[in-house]
Amino acid sequence: MKRRESPNQPSPDELLRIAEELDLTALRDALGNLLAHAEQGSPSYTDFALSLLRTEWNARQERKLARGLKRSRLGTVEGIEGFDFAARPELEPRVVKELLNCRFIEEKRNVICVGRPGLGKTRIAKSIAHAACLRGYSTLFAVTAEMLEDIHASLADGTFKCALRRYTKPTLLALDEFGYEAFDRQMATHLFRVVRARHDVGATIVTANTGFSKWVSFFPSEAESIATVDRIVDRATILRFTGKTFRNPRDVHGAPLD
Repeated sequence: MKRRESPNQPSPDELLRIAEELDLTALRDALGNLLAHAEQGSPSYTDFALSLLRTEWNARQERKLARGLKRSRLGTVEGIEGFDFAARPELEPRVVKELLNCRFIEEKRNVICVGRPGLGKTRIAKSIAHAACLRGYSTLFAVTAEMLEDIHASLADGTFKCALRRYTKPTLLALDEFGYEAFDRQMATHLFRVVRARHDVGATIVTANTGFSKWVSFFPSEAESIATVDRIVDRATILRFTGKTFRNPRDVHGAPLD
């Protein structure tokens, strides 16, 4: 005579169904292996429950990190492994490595990378921003001119507040090539709004090719320069990049030009 199963008897099919309905997709996909491992190893109830929850939690953390990296717009990140600090005599490796711990983000302070083109400012800025992503901070990397153009373009279609929020909301904003182009009055106003909104609220990384004494020339007036730059520099960590450029041509053909 066939034994009749109790309606309350659990089954793998029911576990799969519940995992599906609760949107525990990682747990659903790994359930077979987890059950087989439990049958062979006889873990404690606590260990088995933890293995179920950790499977889903780890998968969600990985998806969250992937989304954060995508939204950050960092692109390719070389990292500081292999970075030639010896070629940058004014740059202290311990300071850069400390910034990778992201304490400055918790302190809502800025980091300013200053030096001529080709010295590795963007690489270091991206490395710090990438470390922030790995620690779960919302991060956005943008070329300064492109950010201002984006905000300005939003005036035409009525999405200005949304565009401004895009750059003020992230916990860390990394602005590359600050001052590469001079700011007209409207662009200077957009920049001031971003900087003012982030001051003492979020952290910002800035890379610039010129020293602070020349920043006033980027703005239409000295007053606008002071209002913006003072907030950027306030309590900031400044990294000075000196030395020879990392950038060199691959091939050189023909006689040198006079």
